[in-house]
Amino acid sequence: MAGQFRFTFGPWNIHEGADPFGPEVRKTVRFNKKLEAYKQNGFDGVQFHDDDAVPDLDALKPDQIERQARALRKTLDKHGLAAEFVAPRLWFDPRTIDGGYTSNNAAQRRYAIDRSKQAIDIANVLGTDLIVLWLAREGTYIREAKDSKLAVERLVAAINEMLAHDPRIRIAVEPKPNEPMDIAFIPTTGHAVALAHMTDDPSRVGVVIESAHAILAGLDPSDEMGFALANDKLWTVHLNDQNGLKFDQDKTFGSVDLRRALNQVRILDKHDYGRRGEWVGLDVKAMRTQKDKVALKHLTNSRRVFLRLLEISRKLDDNKIAAMIGERDYEELEMYILSALMGK
Repeated sequence: MAGQFRFTFGPWNIHEGADPFGPEVRKTVRFNKKLEAYKQNGFDGVQFHDDDAVPDLDALKPDQIERQARALRKTLDKHGLAAEFVAPRLWFDPRTIDGGYTSNNAAQRRYAIDRSKQAIDIANVLGTDLIVLWLAREGTYIREAKDSKLAVERLVAAINEMLAHDPRIRIAVEPKPNEPMDIAFIPTTGHAVALAHMTDDPSRVGVVIESAHAILAGLDPSDEMGFALANDKLWTVHLNDQNGLKFDQDKTFGSVDLRRALNQVRILDKHDYGRRGEWVGLDVKAMRTQKDKVALKHLTNSRRVFLRLLEISRKLDDNKIAAMIGERDYEELEMYILSALMGK
């Protein structure tokens, strides 16, 4: 057990509380004010979409984008923060309503790739070599609308262009089975790893595993992490929790299933996650009922749960566990884990 853990979250995790059924319920927090909250609450890194880093970038020229990115880098340095990754936010643009890289329209596919190259340029200025691709609209609402073989080939071609754009950049694919599209082309970690091996440089293509996305696919997040670790492809994680197979809830880590959360912490620690610079990312939403003054507790609580589960995991007696496994006494092993979680 020798993991090293530093924590990040994205500025979108401090939000106004609007949802599809109602308006905002909290005041907007200025971006610089959000950055002040990172170190104060034990976080050392920031996750970015490209337009978090450079707002309205589609309306800007390349030199303007670079200038704004450099200004942000100075601000991060001032706060003692690092950028963990940059992700092109393609799903907000009308041109990607039918997908970006897999759109049936060639001009829209070109837009998606060119914007992704801009995200790479921004990442270089911010000092990170990691690009996250959440393939939000790379799927279909009706299966007959797209050829799935062609769609996968288009994803590979898009990633290859990004890899060619910068020889140092690494790309982490973030799988999710549904939402916003009905059916996604890359729904699981296994799909993402296979996609990586189809590219021109598989060594620079890995995955980011989000707890809720794995749960939505009916899978255990720690098993998905283990699969990625076995393939040397787990380059970051987005921890949260999920109350059943419904919409992506992004609940506080461990708030639904502490045992499921323990196993995520344990497999990361057991296999030395973080010793090569990987971060522990959180992607959690405040409950809509939270008032402004306490609307950061979902972040601080998630970090506290992770660290407490880390303590519990490291106190487990591996010799006892090995003996129970050797005896095939899994009921005793189950009670041992449950007792540890109950503080017994």
